[in-house]
Amino acid sequence: MPNLTRRGFIAATFAAGSVRALPQIAKAPPARRILTLVYDKSVGAMRAVERVVR
Repeated sequence: MPNLTRRGFIAATFAAGSVRALPQIAKAPPARRILTLVYDKSVGAMRAVERVVR
């Protein structure tokens, strides 16, 4: 095992994960994003809520 720093280990782990996930993301049909405005009583203002629908 090569000498990896903490930053290098995180980068290598992320790269390995993206190699596995990328083909599945590329095959998936594009998802629709639905943006809804709701009134948030605790803030006292409108808030945007985004949902992803496949």
